[in-house]
Amino acid sequence: MSFLEKLKNQILIADGAMGTLLYSFGKDSCLEELNLSHPEKIQEIHKAYINAGADVIQTNTYAANYLKLQRYGLEDSVKEINSAAVKNAKLAASADAYVLGTIGGNRGIKPNSVSIEEIKRSFREQLYCLLLEGVDGLLLETFYDLEELETILTIARKETNLPIISQVSLQEPGILQDRTPVNDALKRLESLGSDVIGLNCRLGPHHMLKALEQIELPANSFLSAYPNASLPAYTDGKFHYEGDADYFRKSAQEFRTQGVRLLGGCCGTTPEHIRAFASELKNSAPITEKVVKLEQRKIIVESSTSKRDSQPLEEIVKERPSVIVELDTPRKLDTSKFFEGAKALKEAGIDAITMADNSLAQVRISNESLGYLVKQELGMRPLIHIACRDRNIIGLQSHLMGLHTLGMHDVLAITGDPARVGDFPGASSVYDVSSFELIQMIKQLNEGLSFSGKDLGQKTAFSIAGAFNPNVRSVEKAVKRLEKKIESGADYFISQPVFSEEKLIEVYENTKHLNAPIYIGLMPLTGSRNAEFLHNEVPGIKIAQPIRDLMASLHDQPIQAAREGIAITKSLIDAALDMFNGIYLITPFLRYDLTTELAVYARQRAGEVRGINNYVESTN
Repeated sequence: MSFLEKLKNQILIADGAMGTLLYSFGKDSCLEELNLSHPEKIQEIHKAYINAGADVIQTNTYAANYLKLQRYGLEDSVKEINSAAVKNAKLAASADAYVLGTIGGNRGIKPNSVSIEEIKRSFREQLYCLLLEGVDGLLLETFYDLEELETILTIARKETNLPIISQVSLQEPGILQDRTPVNDALKRLESLGSDVIGLNCRLGPHHMLKALEQIELPANSFLSAYPNASLPAYTDGKFHYEGDADYFRKSAQEFRTQGVRLLGGCCGTTPEHIRAFASELKNSAPITEKVVKLEQRKIIVESSTSKRDSQPLEEIVKERPSVIVELDTPRKLDTSKFFEGAKALKEAGIDAITMADNSLAQVRISNESLGYLVKQELGMRPLIHIACRDRNIIGLQSHLMGLHTLGMHDVLAITGDPARVGDFPGASSVYDVSSFELIQMIKQLNEGLSFSGKDLGQKTAFSIAGAFNPNVRSVEKAVKRLEKKIESGADYFISQPVFSEEKLIEVYENTKHLNAPIYIGLMPLTGSRNAEFLHNEVPGIKIAQPIRDLMASLHDQPIQAAREGIAITKSLIDAALDMFNGIYLITPFLRYDLTTELAVYARQRAGEVRGINNYVESTN
């Protein structure tokens, strides 16, 4: 009897985790390669699951694709590994056990980490290898990204008439990370021809059953569930699972009640967990009717929107000329000079004080803490830079939720300089996400949803700036990045410092078609050493040779060099205000006297420019 014919009339028991048992054997390298080097171990595990009552086993090929095998230098062994995996499963299988060829997802919380074209190429290669070896069906499992799963399911359905099981993984019960309700997602998979649809990984029985409560019985396919044993524990540098097999036995009937017809296990499960399921459900008749309460399926509640206490900068700079100033937080614990500078800049009438996030990977006082004090004690608007370098996704979301709670809603999303350039070159650079993905995630918070799609109960009100580096060989390519950031959700941009009128004109001509406004970065030079350091050692900054020559000629006249730096920046302010409404002044070495003078000058010149423009408009 075929696999699907059996599912029509009875619940089938699938196997559990392969990796969990291989780790217990002391294997911590590429688990898929063990199909070649240790086939006896793979066959032993397959047999253990069959002996425990499994009707269905899966090949040890979850990560046996080009994209994942290349991490181990095994990308040229895709065919050998997949072929060996199917042979091992068939050698272990009993006469009435079905062998499914397993293909796992590539994208996790970062959907842009792998392109769809790369996924298609890698999937096709693995798919053909499994089909050539004669599997009884395909198991597409652990897909957090619905686009990826729909893409490969479409390909697989065109290539074979074999049964296909498609399983999504959830960060939160009931909803995918792209906010698609799980019931809707499974219906889409059913419409694409998947014979079995369901859930696996991430969730244990408790939360997986809560998700299943929101899923209707499919009309033309069957439901599956492969829960984890438990949440993983971390002891002595190793992850392990402590789920009790008897707990699985007690939950088995609930899975049947929710309409599951193919029931197995994922991470942390062992033959004992499968034996527990089999003892309760093997050969049981499945249910054919199920009531899904509508209120249970409503995942995203209407979220209240957080009210800002100030107009977003992107609106201000569209209406009138605007000046913001970067003042780095101190590298030592004495904050007196920082607050002196902040007070002086407030008196100069700037619209926001921006604070970098440990720029150049140099440790400074948290910009979140000083931003809050600036807001509370001085009544100034803090614009907080957020780098992807120092925080994983958990930390980034927590940090942003903290900023929201403190009433700081203006942020600049940047990737961040690598840790190796800073104070601790041995420190890790996290980079869970890029600036593009961070912008998308912040926009998701503005919709009241966490990075994983969970309802936050309230919408944040972040105004998101993106970074712009015009000091590159091809400004056109840099502008393409801006366009991608706008697509990701950036509201406006803040540029790296520009040091020539020619560059200002080039930037204007290449960005005038954009709807998102730009704050042009300007930074007063303090001398020749400062100019040479910035030009030669700081990423994203280039200074024209004539300016460097001028600074060099004043090498022994530091006061005159600083005044010359001020004069150069003032001339750039004049030129910039003819093309841009936004001026972004960067304070060197906490020399707030320089940026205060420039801020006052910029505001005065902005008023003059605005007055001239109003006069011209009134006379036309």
